Amino acid sequence: MQLNILPAVAKPEKPKPDECCGGGSCCPCVRDEYKKQLAIWKRENEQHAITIK
Repeated sequence: MQLNILPAVAKPEKPKPDECCGGGSCCPCVRDEYKKQLAIWKRENEQHAITIK
């Protein structure tokens, strides 16, 4: 049996539809920030995953 234990880092929450103005002029956009934080979260979880056999 294989068990992956991931660090206790909270997954970022996806922005709600009303949190983005849709104008495209915000820098950074909440959606851009979410994508950036999600990529960091994924990378950290991959790096810190421990496989127990």
